[in-house]
Amino acid sequence: MNGYSDALVWGIIVALGIGTYFLRYSFMGFLGDRQLPEWALRYLRYTPVAVLPGLVAPLVLWPAGTGGETDPARMIAAFATLGVGIATRNTLWAILSGLAALYLSLWLV
Repeated sequence: MNGYSDALVWGIIVALGIGTYFLRYSFMGFLGDRQLPEWALRYLRYTPVAVLPGLVAPLVLWPAGTGGETDPARMIAAFATLGVGIATRNTLWAILSGLAALYLSLWLV
């Protein structure tokens, strides 16, 4: 079907699993009982703030539901989520407002 043998596919899966294990172990195993320096803790604090937009932006700008076309309903929901999140500093209210804005705008548009 795709030109790869079953052994090659399973070899890649096992290699990625081992690589993921050792990548995680490098933080938890080697550094688990030590205090990290203040500069490292300061940078790690911003990791979720940097990762979340990287996960959400492709879903807003190039959604699979529209074949990769930018959709006004998803942009409205993204701006509603951002606005409520900034105004209230409450993640749950931001998510719920984005959800409501998405369904309302999909219904209207």
